[in-house]
Amino acid sequence: MRFHMNQGGHGARASLTSDSALSAVILTLLAMFKVVLHGIGLAALAVSWLATPAVAETKSPVVVELFTSQGCSSCPPAEAFLGELAKRPDVLALELHVDYWDYIGWKDPFGSPAYVKRQRAYGASFGERYVYTPQMVINGQDHEVGSKRYLVEKKISLIRGSTAPGPTVKLEKVGDSVRVKVSGDKATGNYDIFFVTFDAKHETKILRGENRGETLVNTNIVRAWDRVGRWSGDPVDLMVSLAGKKGDGGCAVIVQAANQGPIVAASMLPYEGS
Repeated sequence: MRFHMNQGGHGARASLTSDSALSAVILTLLAMFKVVLHGIGLAALAVSWLATPAVAETKSPVVVELFTSQGCSSCPPAEAFLGELAKRPDVLALELHVDYWDYIGWKDPFGSPAYVKRQRAYGASFGERYVYTPQMVINGQDHEVGSKRYLVEKKISLIRGSTAPGPTVKLEKVGDSVRVKVSGDKATGNYDIFFVTFDAKHETKILRGENRGETLVNTNIVRAWDRVGRWSGDPVDLMVSLAGKKGDGGCAVIVQAANQGPIVAASMLPYEGS
């Protein structure tokens, strides 16, 4: 509010007393107004505190699996993109290295036929006649060329907005093991519980093949992908030993419809210092 005080002409001295009285009334009203606003603010804050849950629940992240190879010249841009996705709390980004490009000159040290098998299973479920790199599979529901950022981002957003809430997954490190809890409403079918370990980051100087002379940066490289249980609606509580499992970056649990269907829940546990 703005107040204009008349200070010009002969009327200034005559109105001094009445102006002072009016100013006092205005100041009193303003003080009362501030008290009311303060009270409203405190009341709103109290309501906000009461409405806040004691434990915050976060929505399951969207799982992005990048099938890639250090022997593929088209893959580095997709790997860089995955590194960016890995920084987002709403995405669980994982690199699975395949070995079918090893024959062209560079043997990928992280390549595994197990990940080729997983990729081929996705190809069958998507009705594809072949597999390729770089391929990003989003929540087990759709796929896209990994270097096509806009299309991948669009599919992540669409799947996040259209996927119904799944079970709750909680992970807790206990000594050399991880306690896995899966709970939720009754399921409509059977779901596999996968336990995944991964390395946080690797930089590799490529000496041969299509990427010869390049230094490749890989993020969240999967080192083990094991099925450790099944969920069909009843609570699951199990311990998974880390003995003998590679992976310095952390672990994750993925709940996926049987026969490699849609992923309904996931959670990640990064290791301290990774």
